[in-house]
Amino acid sequence: MRRLNAAAAAATVALGIFVALAVPARAQVTAFEGARVIVGDGRAPIENATLIVDGTRIVQVGAAAAVSVPAGATRVNLAGKTVMPTIIDTHTHLSTTPDALTRDLKRRAYFGVGAALSLGTDPLEILSMRGQTIPGAARYFSAGKGITRTEPGRPTFQINSEAEARKAVQELAAHKVDIVKVWVDDREGKVQKVTPEQYAAVIDEAHKLGLRVTAHIFNMDDAKGLMRANLDAFAHGVRDKDVDDETVALFKARPNLVLGPNLPDRGVKVDLSWLKPALPAAEFAKLEEENTDRPKAQQFHGIQARNLAKMYAAGVRLVLGTDGNRPWAPHDEMFDMVAAGVPPMQVIVAATRNGAEFLRIADAGTLEAGKSADFIVLDANPLDNIANTRRISAVYLRGAAVNRAQPIL
Repeated sequence: MRRLNAAAAAATVALGIFVALAVPARAQVTAFEGARVIVGDGRAPIENATLIVDGTRIVQVGAAAAVSVPAGATRVNLAGKTVMPTIIDTHTHLSTTPDALTRDLKRRAYFGVGAALSLGTDPLEILSMRGQTIPGAARYFSAGKGITRTEPGRPTFQINSEAEARKAVQELAAHKVDIVKVWVDDREGKVQKVTPEQYAAVIDEAHKLGLRVTAHIFNMDDAKGLMRANLDAFAHGVRDKDVDDETVALFKARPNLVLGPNLPDRGVKVDLSWLKPALPAAEFAKLEEENTDRPKAQQFHGIQARNLAKMYAAGVRLVLGTDGNRPWAPHDEMFDMVAAGVPPMQVIVAATRNGAEFLRIADAGTLEAGKSADFIVLDANPLDNIANTRRISAVYLRGAAVNRAQPIL
């Protein structure tokens, strides 16, 4: 936060759950007034709230009666709107050239995504784009190249021994990746699976070097083995069967373990009309062509939805992840998580605060004094219907409105 003059510093006020500093009015100070504010930490929303932004930072948040708007501040009336933090997507596969990656990050911002973790298919050369501030674009995080067995066509470190596993982690550490990704999956018998000894070596070496490990899994037995090897996060839930009591117990014994359920397509025809203004006609037509009822997909989804409900009931820490490269996918994932039995407020927490903490973003994930002014203005309350996250009126990143007049195509 910028240095305050003595008079302003003396005007410290308590705002219930927040402590904020009254600031002198400057041209870049904006007061957003009258909205319902969902903070992102699971507490009840603030009704008729005032959110004051100075430059790129939030400096006050609270009920209107408790916030003093600086004289001369620009005032934005958001009566009837709901404001929530921007979404953190912890599982994507982004483009791998600078121009295409920039486009991906801008498309995510259009849909209210403030940060995205590209999980294991990035060339190490592109990691230098992390930390860059691109106007109107989400922040970029990356696991660099993930770790697999021999798998033609997959841009990963392909290992066949514990020594190779450790060497891959060492190279990732040298590039300061945000997390290490390991695939533990035989791709329906098409490739050899990373062995327990090999993934144990990955996890052990990563922890020695101060890195965490997330795993792509399919089978319940692999999930158990990875937990016993001290895995930090799952990039998918168990997908082959309904989890048993032992799996639930292993999760409950590891309160710091993170799960991105990454639910699959539900296999039912849905209303896609909300996407039509945001997509090229050909892309939207392709989505509609695929938008059918598919009983086999419904069964596959059902396994994972039931498993998510069990994980939520067990108190497992959830984040949001979507896989692939569809920038609007977080809205589908949030809808599906609620359909599986996670309450809307807890889905929002998973998609905001928990995601920011998982990516170690200290200044995002919640709407509090001192945080980056990254928020979505919605036309309706997502606590009433989680599909209302799709009704975006405006998106702000680092205090600046994202240009949504035309979608990024």
